[in-house]
Amino acid sequence: MSANVLTIEAAKKAKLTFREGEETAMQAIHDVITALRANRRSGTANTKTRGEVAESGRKPFRQKGTGNARQGGNASPIKRGGGVAFGPRPRDYSKQVNRKTRRLAFTVVLKDRIASGDVFTVDGFEIADGKTKSFVAEMDSIAGTEKVLLIADSFTDKTYLAARNVATVQLITADEVNSEQLLAYDKLVITSGAMEILASRTVV
Repeated sequence: MSANVLTIEAAKKAKLTFREGEETAMQAIHDVITALRANRRSGTANTKTRGEVAESGRKPFRQKGTGNARQGGNASPIKRGGGVAFGPRPRDYSKQVNRKTRRLAFTVVLKDRIASGDVFTVDGFEIADGKTKSFVAEMDSIAGTEKVLLIADSFTDKTYLAARNVATVQLITADEVNSEQLLAYDKLVITSGAMEILASRTVV
């Protein structure tokens, strides 16, 4: 299948909307990428405090006369098996970014990738035989051996099967792709069907 380099003019003809003067959008891109990465954090790290460890609470030695500093129990953080002072506790790392900011960041990132000549368009993409060898050959003919993000409106089960063992290529639908993924790959390959969906996502 043949591929063409997507230009800004061709993108506008495909009804992708781009804003002028996106210098102020750098903060939006930062906020969106930060939120996407923060939202992937589980926040389940947990340590026990001195009140939660399984210790008897028995005084380790008498209060006076030993020459040691007084101690009231074996759950102290300075003791082996004692609690942890200021350790991690379960928390929510998620961040909220409003829709307008997400759209602005997505639009600016996509425009920048197109302007850099890193985006290719194809009429469609399908691996009918479901073989990885066929998939690799098609991707090499389109974008070489670099890391590639393949964006389509949908994929067949055979295509997913053929691509699952290729670590340098990710398949994603146009309604799921985000700004971080657009930035993470060397080349982007977009099908004609995906262009219509992307056009609806670039309206700011």
